[in-house]
Amino acid sequence: INKKMGGGGACLHKKPKSIKNNLPQDFDIDMENPETERAAVAIQSQFRKFQKKKQGAKS
Repeated sequence: INKKMGGGGACLHKKPKSIKNNLPQDFDIDMENPETERAAVAIQSQFRKFQKKKQGAKS
């Protein structure tokens, strides 16, 4: 079974360090841009829906 799963109990969901280190150190996001605000509100809304669904599943 280990041979089929990659053997050695390797963790398959971790990203290699080379990919992780290629991320930019900082982001240049204009927080005053109305489009940025709309995107933030949309992300927050989806997150709240996810949290409600998650809480409903526990009950």
